[in-house]
Amino acid sequence: MDRCVVAMDQGTTSSRAVVFDSRGKMLAQHGIEFAQIYPQPGWVEHDPRAILDTQLESLRLAVRQSGVSPAQIAAVGLTNQRETTLLWDRSTGLPVHNAIVWQCRRSAPYVEKLRAMGLDSHIRQTTGLIPDAYFSATKLAWLLDTLHLRERARAGELCFGTVDTWLAWHMVAGRPHVTDVSNASRTMLLNIHTLDWDDTLLDALDIPRAVLPRVVDTAGVVGDLDAAILGRPIPLAAMAGDQQAALFGQACHSPGMVKNTYGTGCFLLMHTGEQPVTSENGLLSTVAWRIAGKTAYALEGSVFVAGAALQWLRDEMGIIQCAADSEALASSIPDNGGVYLVPAFTGLGAPYWDMYARGTLLGLTRGTGRAHVARAALEAIAYQSADLLRAMAQDSGVHPPQLRVDGGASANGFLLQFQADMLGIPVLRPRVIETTALGAALLAGLAVGVWPDMDALAGVWQPDVHLPPRMDAARRQANAHGWTRAVARSRGWIEG
Repeated sequence: MDRCVVAMDQGTTSSRAVVFDSRGKMLAQHGIEFAQIYPQPGWVEHDPRAILDTQLESLRLAVRQSGVSPAQIAAVGLTNQRETTLLWDRSTGLPVHNAIVWQCRRSAPYVEKLRAMGLDSHIRQTTGLIPDAYFSATKLAWLLDTLHLRERARAGELCFGTVDTWLAWHMVAGRPHVTDVSNASRTMLLNIHTLDWDDTLLDALDIPRAVLPRVVDTAGVVGDLDAAILGRPIPLAAMAGDQQAALFGQACHSPGMVKNTYGTGCFLLMHTGEQPVTSENGLLSTVAWRIAGKTAYALEGSVFVAGAALQWLRDEMGIIQCAADSEALASSIPDNGGVYLVPAFTGLGAPYWDMYARGTLLGLTRGTGRAHVARAALEAIAYQSADLLRAMAQDSGVHPPQLRVDGGASANGFLLQFQADMLGIPVLRPRVIETTALGAALLAGLAVGVWPDMDALAGVWQPDVHLPPRMDAARRQANAHGWTRAVARSRGWIEG
């Protein structure tokens, strides 16, 4: 009887579950969307019960659709939206507030407080992160202050957790209060060198240790799912943040390997080995995973606007009717005609970090048409990703031999070929593009012996598209020069 593994993929807008067989083939999947809550501008929340209910329902439905019996399921793995912050009553399991989503900016004043205390450098060196309201620490401090819950937290009456912790506590028998190292490393409270909570930051934000979960390995049995969920107790054998799970699912198991997820934005991660690499270019150092007591680290960079630029072309500009139209338009002309789009709609991230930059469309002539603008938008995604990869190479001293890609926009052949051309290295897209779910499944299967060791995973990842670079060096350099000039003109546009 073939042993299967189920991945729970809890995301920002939906909860999904995917069933894989022992060869990594996807047998079934099911997703359920849930509501986004916007109490006021810049604030984003989720109903914690909606997260739990949709994840449970999607798990049951995916298993039912796969035709797999619960007896065949060797393990369940969990991957999740990162940084989103939850707080609940330890005795009842009821949330004391809605989840504060990673996008929420309400705790920005706490970041300023940490900076005023001179902790900017400490945060960078200890957590690998840049002080920002994006991460969980200040969101938790906001909850404890605003709801006047600090004494209850100190007394051990409350549980803090990211989404992995919330789901494990409610789904696993015995109510384990745990988080894995990859999720913990995104809280801005974890010392990524010792893998323990950092007392300096806990003291600065007055966060009691009693409210924090225990930090566990990424691959490892946390406990058994409550038998009522699928009809029998099944081990929850992995927990991982979504981008780290995608890195694992892309089989980037060795230092120097890189994956890029093309979504609304882009998440580019490089495996950096057994020691964290400190970035000099505004990238984040993070824990990739910990397996059998052995920790792997990664550098991470984000492109704020990638697929969102295509949405802008569709919704605001009316240049395309759907994202897929951009490929045909871009391919209909031989080059960009000197047109560059810098989609700095919300500023520029790494390696520029310019919050005053704004979107810029340059090089227009009377002959500029829809195709040029569509092509410029796709090229901008590749240029921004190339900027990040260049920064990673400078930080790590490693020049990756290839880039592995996934995400919705990885279906765009023009984008992938132009990405390969601008990087000068091959771009590979796997057969299974659900790499986040696959990563969670592989980690769980590894923990329970479906795959006996890392070497056994080698055959699971298979390329579907392999695109070597075709552009000559002179043209690549000219394109990059044009992009650099365009970025320079977008910077500092908003005057303070």
